[in-house]
Amino acid sequence: MKRKIIEIRVDKCNGCGLCADICHEGALGMVGGKAALLREDYCDGLGNCLPACPTGAIAFVEREAAVYSDEKVKKNMQEQPPHSVCPGSNARSIQRAAAETAAQPSAASSELRQWPVQIKLAPANAPYFDRANLLIAADCAAYARANFHGEFMRGKITLIGCPKLDGVDYSEKLTEIIRGGNIKSLTVVRMEVPCCGGIEQASANALRNSGKFIPWRVVTLGVDGGVLQSCENSCFEA
Repeated sequence: MKRKIIEIRVDKCNGCGLCADICHEGALGMVGGKAALLREDYCDGLGNCLPACPTGAIAFVEREAAVYSDEKVKKNMQEQPPHSVCPGSNARSIQRAAAETAAQPSAASSELRQWPVQIKLAPANAPYFDRANLLIAADCAAYARANFHGEFMRGKITLIGCPKLDGVDYSEKLTEIIRGGNIKSLTVVRMEVPCCGGIEQASANALRNSGKFIPWRVVTLGVDGGVLQSCENSCFEA
């Protein structure tokens, strides 16, 4: 059947995932960090996703396509687990006022430059990674170190994770980010506990696998927030 349906320009897609979040029929998803039309018969051709795309990567075309099936869409949505897609995971940059970026920020100043911050949720192709100074930190670190924002996050894009709780190897995701984002430098902040070695190892693997030769630093914090070790270009072999 020839009908109106959406088309995604992969070359213009920045991987933010906004279109997939707003698609009520489940026709869109993320494949390899890019938006993709997963099911033609789930796309109603009304184009709710078009205004959500910040790069204009989605357009209408008229072509042969499977007939839209409202019955299949309803069945699919009923089978989805609740909260399977979190709208709060949409990629976004955060602009800070000049007063917040002064050399001596107040204790309440935030240095967060993007959202989301979880390694698992951050789109690998998000535009804020382009030529960024990247901070990869254990998610406990900001609670242990009082001036974590001013000392480590300032001027950086921040990703956090916990290898023990997430139960995944971040290496592949981090490799894609470092390789594709033209990352300028890498800082790893971990806790002294053994399970935090996973975040350091994943960062080392990612730097090695990316083939990039960039400045990097590893900082180890004690559970009391003190710096136990800080080394540059020598903690692990990249």
